[in-house]
Amino acid sequence: MPDSTEQFRKLEEKIQKAAEAFKQNRAEIRELQREIERLQADFWERAKRWETQERDLAALRREREEVREQIERLIDQIDVLTKAERAG
Repeated sequence: MPDSTEQFRKLEEKIQKAAEAFKQNRAEIRELQREIERLQADFWERAKRWETQERDLAALRREREEVREQIERLIDQIDVLTKAERAG
């Protein structure tokens, strides 16, 4: 039968290992929480940039359409002028 002192020592070692594992886990949890906070901040920053870029893109598309319409009107005017020159 093992000595009770030996059993107590083994139990104490197990408790110390469990306490160290607990401390390690707590440290890892804190680190992961900081990483989550960093990633969330990064996500929201990117989301804001995405929204800004979407607005800019929509504005550029509207501007492109306006320019296209202006060019079409100019082409129509040139066609009218060239037809008038040929007819005249």
